[in-house]
Amino acid sequence: MKSPLKDKPLNNPAESLDQEIDKIINDKAIQDLMMIVMLLVLTGWEWWTWFREVPPHPINITIVALVLIPIFVYRVFKHRKKVIKLKLGRDGEKAVGQYLESLRESSAKVFHDIPAKDFNIDHLVIAKSGIYVIETKTYSKSDDGSHRIVFNGVNLTLGNGYKTDKPIIQVKSASSWVKELIKETTGKTFSTKPVVVFPGWFIEPTSEAKSSDVWVLNPKGLPTFIANSSEKLNESDINMIAYHISRYVRTYKN
Repeated sequence: MKSPLKDKPLNNPAESLDQEIDKIINDKAIQDLMMIVMLLVLTGWEWWTWFREVPPHPINITIVALVLIPIFVYRVFKHRKKVIKLKLGRDGEKAVGQYLESLRESSAKVFHDIPAKDFNIDHLVIAKSGIYVIETKTYSKSDDGSHRIVFNGVNLTLGNGYKTDKPIIQVKSASSWVKELIKETTGKTFSTKPVVVFPGWFIEPTSEAKSSDVWVLNPKGLPTFIANSSEKLNESDINMIAYHISRYVRTYKN
């Protein structure tokens, strides 16, 4: 039977993370759990036949089980740890996506989980005030309850003192990629605004951060920042860019 849909639907927030979680659980963790169960069953069967004085002896399979079961148990816990981390990121992207949906009321175009080779764009907003490339970072809070991030325009310093510039570098690269994609598909050059959001964190920008071309925000304030910025795009440009982004996502092949 042939599907009545000509194009595949656009992605939901964090759709790629949902797919990765399913892949880990269904393709990896379940296989390891099945191996553990199989080894336990074989070991139990060998001991049962031994107690029943049936010729087979359980020593060999017990040795194999003692060697392999700890390995598979370790792998299962490793999969579990990765799934927990992915679920945290997924929930953060979905929460940010919900904040951004309110922008549709002002005729903005909102896209989620735009695929690319070896990475994805978490969110893309095309509004009258510009094109926003948004990267969501969902960090767990420290045990002392600290939830402040200081942004100096180059680095991020978390409440526990951890300093990193990776999210800034990542979102700048993503923003450049989107800018190039739009240029290739529309034949026009538009500036793009890189944005990093941290759900649940208080962002404290320093005076140096004001000169940065990157916004670092709590996602609750992002729709207001976008709505209150000066207009740069007309409705025709918004629709044109959105059309080509939509076509790219619908026709993208992994």
